[in-house]
Amino acid sequence: MAAKKKKQPKPRKPSRQQAEDAVRTLLLWAGEDTRREGLVDTPKRVALAYEDWFSGYKVNPVEYLQRTFEEVDGYDEMIVLRDIEFESHCEHHMAPIIGRAHVGYLPNHKVVGISKLARVVEAFARRFQVQEKMTAQIANCVQDVLQPKGVGIVIEATHQCMTTRGIHKSAVTMVTSQMLGTFRKDARTRDEFLRMIEARR
Repeated sequence: MAAKKKKQPKPRKPSRQQAEDAVRTLLLWAGEDTRREGLVDTPKRVALAYEDWFSGYKVNPVEYLQRTFEEVDGYDEMIVLRDIEFESHCEHHMAPIIGRAHVGYLPNHKVVGISKLARVVEAFARRFQVQEKMTAQIANCVQDVLQPKGVGIVIEATHQCMTTRGIHKSAVTMVTSQMLGTFRKDARTRDEFLRMIEARR
């Protein structure tokens, strides 16, 4: 019988100074002189930018969906929030991913404030990501917390790890989708969602 692998502890978070030193090291490795005027404060600025870009690690997206409303006069049709713009970063090259998400769900007696759906997208986007995982994370979060009849997520994004390096294909957009519940089982529900996010384009 194979020995059970011990779970490795999470690495200790470096200090702000260590983060700034790491940026300085990368600048030196790229061939720069970190003493010149334009770069003296760059390590500090990059550390501050990382706090903003990756603020999703500090929040629990589930909490955004906890407050729901049931006084909707029996409304039970699809709810769709389209064109939620986001910026994320590729976990393979640390390059930006710029795109928009479309979130739809079929309520089951309760709805959530629409800004909360955008906040869920934002929370998952502001982490190192691959688009496929982010799509599934958003769908699963909405499904697990709201328990709707179904959830549909479509994400369209450009990946600068592909547009600004490597193959350099600037006009490429990646599209991913995740359908749960009735969105997966019922073709009519799925088609209605896809028509709604394509409307007026």
